[in-house]
Amino acid sequence: MSFTLDVDAARWRAHLAAFHDKTPGLVPVIKGNGYGLTNDTLATEAARLGVSQIAVGTYAEAPAALASFPGDVLVMSPWRPFLTDVVYDARLVHTLGRVADFADLRKVAPAGTRVNAEALTSMARHGLNRHAFAAAAAELDGLVLDGLAIHLPMAGANFAEAENLAAALQASRLETMTIYVSHLTDSELALLRAKRPELDIRPRIGTALWLGDRGALSVSASILDRHQVSRGERIGYRQRPMPRDGTLVIVSGGTAHGIGLEAPSAASGVRQRATSLAKGGLDAAGLALSPFVIGGKQRWFAEPPHMQASMLFLPRSVTPPEIGDMITAGVRFTTTHFDAITLA
Repeated sequence: MSFTLDVDAARWRAHLAAFHDKTPGLVPVIKGNGYGLTNDTLATEAARLGVSQIAVGTYAEAPAALASFPGDVLVMSPWRPFLTDVVYDARLVHTLGRVADFADLRKVAPAGTRVNAEALTSMARHGLNRHAFAAAAAELDGLVLDGLAIHLPMAGANFAEAENLAAALQASRLETMTIYVSHLTDSELALLRAKRPELDIRPRIGTALWLGDRGALSVSASILDRHQVSRGERIGYRQRPMPRDGTLVIVSGGTAHGIGLEAPSAASGVRQRATSLAKGGLDAAGLALSPFVIGGKQRWFAEPPHMQASMLFLPRSVTPPEIGDMITAGVRFTTTHFDAITLA
């Protein structure tokens, strides 16, 4: 049984190198499931690129990152006094988004502990209101300020907000000329650098870096079994009747791998809403499209995927693959775990 990710290493690394070369100050983001590639793999590749710093999502990810990567590690989730998994290391940079947390961190962290002050943006998630910059500056006292973090939304034009916060930083008492930014386009980064040449602008980037060349990544799954089925025949855990004659194909890859798990999405246009409505109707009828491709088309789940395997329905007109064959799958890498990953 195998659900695998094959990486064309030469092609993937060529993309990483080109991305690094065109992105001054790049801070690779390495978090969660490592964008499907694992965090250890990405830390190794970041070191190969020669970047000075990487960013992780949480403190739970920090120890492994410090062990795998020789440079600095930025924790993007904000430090809080109630956290129990915090590590204090000279190479670790903490994120602070409340004035009170500056004072609380000083009580438990060694002198010289490095921090980022995070600005509150239209994301409305974490951060200091720009009017609190002065109060935060007054609370540093022994902490070393690495920069100001600006986490922007993924939708919409972000340049104006980034430029306004850059101006607020330069007018504040925060003694840093470094800004860490998320979700600015290449053109927005270039424009911000042109307008604020005094600043060291460091883009934190994950998806576009690691998954920017999907052609270098191939997901495959083993055909484990197949059975001829007749219309009305009941199959699977839920004993659903088959809609017509065809072939039941059992393939490796299930919920334990992230198959069939879907994050909520916001339909922002009429067409997207219509598509969501149509898909909802199909789901209600017991039909759901799988990510597995046979004969050049995505195939329907015969029933919801199991933990480590899925059951697909093929109509009688489609020649089924042989047991032991490998088929491809289109997955969301940030929610997928693989049995094996090969770089060759």
